[in-house]
Amino acid sequence: MSGIVADNVDRASGVVTASAAGPTISSSDPTITTNATLGTQWANSTSGEFYVLTDSTADANVWTNVGDGEGDIEPWKFQGIIAGYSAGGYNDPSVAAYSNIIDKYSFSTDANATDVGNLTVTRGYASGQFSSTHGYTSGGQGNQNHIDKFSFSLDGNATDVGDLSVARGNTTGQSTETHGYVSAGYSPSRDTIEKFSFASDGNASDIANLTQGRQDVAGNSSATHGYVSGGNASGSYVNTIDKFTFDSDADATDVGDLSGTRSSQAGQSSTTYGYSSGGYTPGPGYLNIIDKFPFASDANATDIADITVARGNPAGHSSTTHGYTAGGSGTSMNHVDKFPFASDANATDVGDLTSTRGTAASSQI
Repeated sequence: MSGIVADNVDRASGVVTASAAGPTISSSDPTITTNATLGTQWANSTSGEFYVLTDSTADANVWTNVGDGEGDIEPWKFQGIIAGYSAGGYNDPSVAAYSNIIDKYSFSTDANATDVGNLTVTRGYASGQFSSTHGYTSGGQGNQNHIDKFSFSLDGNATDVGDLSVARGNTTGQSTETHGYVSAGYSPSRDTIEKFSFASDGNASDIANLTQGRQDVAGNSSATHGYVSGGNASGSYVNTIDKFTFDSDADATDVGDLSGTRSSQAGQSSTTYGYSSGGYTPGPGYLNIIDKFPFASDANATDIADITVARGNPAGHSSTTHGYTAGGSGTSMNHVDKFPFASDANATDVGDLTSTRGTAASSQI
């Protein structure tokens, strides 16, 4: 058949490389590591699905399904497109109580959050993770080990689906397409990195370590790595940015520094950069800084903008275009700030949580 070429296979690695000479026919779909020239066509002879390579980033390719079928082949994206969720948290000091509220606010319009459900127990200082269908809230202050799960498609209460290997709060979370990660924490200050599966409900396992034990850190996720920045290491405030790979269960490495030592900041992620907003450090106190560091190279962060109000312990969310900083403590607040990824510009106040609180866990869809 004219114009049809066979797959090229690297026998050592098993990686398929599509030929740019013409459409490729294969009994399977391409993968993100199927490297080819932009515009290459791929036909699955088993399913009849047809793909075109629309992003030719080596080993992180995007194959767009152009037939009647669904399911583009592309790397997992940490960013959401619909809404951010803030779960639990510590209420205004006048109330002096932990919350079980799950708040939801839109990424497509600037508006206040709505209360869409409850966690199984009241808690703060927990971490958030998310799959394509569910949000998760893990651990919490008071030596909690619960992993809660709630649906994105139906507003409702969470269910307890597993446990951390060590009960602790003051953690941060990272997510891949298949697993949630829980890093750092207090019980006492820990260097633990835990991992649990999204495919089935179950307990987390301890799979690696950070470069130092610490709590009150910010978490970020790229397509390939998790990041943990800043924190309080048993009373010593640090600026360390740690990085660990999602491909294997291995210890983190120190790859850079924040613009200053701090703890209790929020983390946000674009496809190319990690962000850290707000926080606390002795002396200046609560901060309004937005730091930014690259995923493509190991480098220090730079201070590129400000959130609207200095605060610690906010929740961080990421859409495909903006970072969000929700709630916070210091002067307890319900502000939801938004800043752009496309330019280094200050945040604007675009809505409110349903109550004033900080230390909430964050997830997004």
